[in-house]
Amino acid sequence: MSGQHPSVLTTARTLAAGEVLRRGSAADYRALTPAPGERHTVRLDLVPERDAVAAPPGRRPVACFGHVTDLQLADVQSPGRFEFLDAQGGDPRFADLIPMHRPQESLTARAVDAMVRALNGVSGGPVTGAPMELVLTTGDAVDNAQWNELTLFLALLEGGTARPDSGGPGYEGVQHPRWPGTGFWVPDGRHPPAHDRAEDHLGRDHPDEVVARYGFPRLPGLLDDALAAFPAPGLQVPWLGCFGNHEALAQGMGVLTPALGRHLVGSRKPAALAGGLDPDRAVELFLDSPEVFCATLDVPVTPDRGRRPVTRAEFVAAHCSERARPAGHGFTAANLRDGTAHYAWDDGPVRFVCLDTNCLAGGSDGCLDADQLRWLERVLQDSSSRWTARDGGEVRSGAEDRLVVLFSHHGSDRLTHSRGHRGPEGTPLSGAPELLALLHRFPNVVLWVNGHTHVNGIRAHRDPRGDGAGFWEVATCAVADWPSQARVLELADNGDGTLSVLTTMLDHGGPVVPAPGGRRDGPWLAAVHRELAANVPGGGLDSPRAGLRTDRNTDLRLPAPFPLAGLGR
Repeated sequence: MSGQHPSVLTTARTLAAGEVLRRGSAADYRALTPAPGERHTVRLDLVPERDAVAAPPGRRPVACFGHVTDLQLADVQSPGRFEFLDAQGGDPRFADLIPMHRPQESLTARAVDAMVRALNGVSGGPVTGAPMELVLTTGDAVDNAQWNELTLFLALLEGGTARPDSGGPGYEGVQHPRWPGTGFWVPDGRHPPAHDRAEDHLGRDHPDEVVARYGFPRLPGLLDDALAAFPAPGLQVPWLGCFGNHEALAQGMGVLTPALGRHLVGSRKPAALAGGLDPDRAVELFLDSPEVFCATLDVPVTPDRGRRPVTRAEFVAAHCSERARPAGHGFTAANLRDGTAHYAWDDGPVRFVCLDTNCLAGGSDGCLDADQLRWLERVLQDSSSRWTARDGGEVRSGAEDRLVVLFSHHGSDRLTHSRGHRGPEGTPLSGAPELLALLHRFPNVVLWVNGHTHVNGIRAHRDPRGDGAGFWEVATCAVADWPSQARVLELADNGDGTLSVLTTMLDHGGPVVPAPGGRRDGPWLAAVHRELAANVPGGGLDSPRAGLRTDRNTDLRLPAPFPLAGLGR
């Protein structure tokens, strides 16, 4: 099995909760520890009559590619972040808006860099040995739709100097020792550290709540190390781009209004909920006019023009530099001309189809407009020698058969947008039922890859009419949150009339336990990010984010949609 990299592939080693490092009044802070690897679980949901043979003797590779998603690279000092809303965590009226902050988020660039290096270290598929020739991204590369976040993302994946910092010298954000409020982890410790109490810049005295309740560590100087510029190698293989809701909207939810754009490049960072704001309308107000939440107690920060909001057209254009491999990272001249972000890209026998599932009118859930559905139908027809017509009849054409892999930010369970607006061309919006009905008409669709939920999940979509087998939907967790992984996917012809989609989770190569007082290099900082993410209350080791065993390392079988002889590497 060529291509294995034991330090990162979870077939050789997984990570689990280790020893308690510090006690908290609400939860203990734990180290991570190595655990046994996981074999590939054979899933026969789409071929129930078959036997679960571990490795069909006639298997041969067709394709191998990586998947990385939801990096959530954040300008952690931006005036356009609303971390103070996390204090409303006990109020269900704010539930759709939070969390707004991660204790590990200043370190995310280092985690992404470590994951890029891990992907570079996987020369071939762990099952078939096929060369990994492509990486899919599926959106939320950035966290707040800002230009400086986008340039950081491109530096990390294309290679260059990564600059996580913004504004002036020194950290200016909610993890500063004298920031107002008690709900944020402060690596330097609140002053004076001897008794975990401090006066904030308004003269108020409060405890270091996160240390006391959850046992988080003191790591003086961590923020300076996290925000320092560093050289990034970039991915060694071509990668494809994708537009997510955090590229489209303020904190992935609010419309990028002109007023918010002015605030983003300004010098006042909000630090408390505005007085007089109606909690019953909090979500509605944030989606339509997020700048309303800026009219409150604020803290001076150094302005930065690089924080300006990014439009969809600018996002696409930024991917079209001379450094891009492939050209435009998949985005096309038609995207640049039309202001769209959906495209198709061919790699050997596989057609990769990127969908833009975002609603620019606000809200984190996804949708598709009718124009994009019509475009998708044409692409699928061009990829198939046979399909089912809308009236149920069979259509045959002279088109060359290709295996179709869809990828998008939102999956089928999040194409539920209900705000009632129309698409960019004024056409009605569609959700999962319309998209699934279309996909089931084309048997060459074998896989749909996505993110958004930050949870590893795999779902079989059987054709409800019984005309075909269906396809697999694979969601991968976020690099930003526990378990901070990517995924390697392989397509294999099993030689028995079935196709396998092989999925393998990938950890980055940072140390499992960042040694206290260790050298604060990139791997150490990435390891601290992962350990912090594992200890986030409700979002770490105690959460469902890692998925079940059947959502991670798997062998997903389905009938081959056409004879596969001659396909592959």
